[in-house]
Amino acid sequence: MADNTQKISYHAGEAKGQAQEKASNMMDRAGNAAQSAKESMQEAGEQVRAKAQGAVEGVKNATGMNK
Repeated sequence: MADNTQKISYHAGEAKGQAQEKASNMMDRAGNAAQSAKESMQEAGEQVRAKAQGAVEGVKNATGMNK
């Protein structure tokens, strides 16, 4: 009986360790996805800012304010 209980306990511990490892991997993937999204948004923001600056320069040139 003790032998069977030990096996069950061992397998329960093994399953718990595997679940913790899977959870850790999922958290790493989620963190990586969040970082990638943040970088993409920063890049998009920089592109918008550059286009807006270009538009401002275009208006200045068209109105003669850039002289």
